[in-house]
Amino acid sequence: MARGEARKLDEVVARIRACRFCVETPEGAPLPHEPRPVLRVSSSARLLIASQAPGNLVNQTGLPFNDPSGNRLREWMGVDRETFYNVSRIAIAPMGFCFPGNDAAGGDLPPRRECRARWHDELFAALPQIETVLAIGRYAQDYHFARLGHALPRGQGVSQIVARWRDFQNARPLIFPLPHPSWRNTGWLKRNPWFEAEVLPVLRKEVALLVKT
Repeated sequence: MARGEARKLDEVVARIRACRFCVETPEGAPLPHEPRPVLRVSSSARLLIASQAPGNLVNQTGLPFNDPSGNRLREWMGVDRETFYNVSRIAIAPMGFCFPGNDAAGGDLPPRRECRARWHDELFAALPQIETVLAIGRYAQDYHFARLGHALPRGQGVSQIVARWRDFQNARPLIFPLPHPSWRNTGWLKRNPWFEAEVLPVLRKEVALLVKT
């Protein structure tokens, strides 16, 4: 990436980190706490983890996937923490940059809509070197598949999209649709053993290729 393009990326990231749209001009109810945008991107990373939104633990530390979900995701990818947090190799950009708060049942609310509307097109236009996208969950899948010219049909759930992973292997950038690595999906993993048997070996091979020095 040219120096000018890298500078443009730095400028976009700086504005995202200072963003307060969700509390000052929100779409719907304002964010119930102070914004703390969480993302890690660079002009050299070829692998993008496109996630949903930070959870409460991540909101406290400012480090994405610094929780049990992150442990499972690193296992899926076949990388250790040091490699995972090497921002020169792996970029992490959620659909919602801030922890959205909890719903009445104690689960996380959906990613804030302001992030996608205000920032995502500009951010990913500044990351042209990305070769592979790990699209985690339906919000990330809807956005990134459409952004890259592979809009998903309405009505398909995450299970159906992940089951079609082979259909996207010739796409460039390559897109891997993944379920969320949350403990809440442990039952799904048990019901779908093909994911660990068929998808993860291919995923780990692709990750290893992109993060090698």
